[in-house]
Amino acid sequence: MVALGLTTVLTAGCGSTVETVDAREAPGRAQTIATATTPHTPSTTPPSTDHAKDQQVKIVITLGGQRLGATLSDSAAVRDLLAQLPVTVDMVDHGGVEKTGPLPSPLSLDGQPEGADPDVGDVGYYAPGNDLVLYYGDQSYFPGIHVLGRLDEGAAVQIADQRGPVTVTVEAG
Repeated sequence: MVALGLTTVLTAGCGSTVETVDAREAPGRAQTIATATTPHTPSTTPPSTDHAKDQQVKIVITLGGQRLGATLSDSAAVRDLLAQLPVTVDMVDHGGVEKTGPLPSPLSLDGQPEGADPDVGDVGYYAPGNDLVLYYGDQSYFPGIHVLGRLDEGAAVQIADQRGPVTVTVEAG
């Protein structure tokens, strides 16, 4: 008996998957894969970024008389936050890496991972405390953290310069 194998490369976007099927073990599947596979032809038009821009929203955070910008990604949590704007939040310094303060209402966690490892300059939500979080230092992974977006360049330094408790106003940009 001759062993037949079939290797198929399926491409989607930038990634690819290689699958090997032994025709002796799955003859119908090998035939299906072989007939469903078509060569990948690169697109001659660049991908549109309009859709990605539509899925982001700008906000303005006023802190100590300074107006700082941020861009939030589209998510159920961000939509809930936007519904609360404008909002004033009393924040405290937490751990020398972030300013945190409670929002009036909880944000949806639909589609959010269990936790996150935010970067310096991230805007986040800490679900257990219902807190808006502005990260100006390095915070490691922690359950309950959800990254909502990014502060504009230089904003994390300006937040770090504000010592002690602060009051921020967040509004749509």
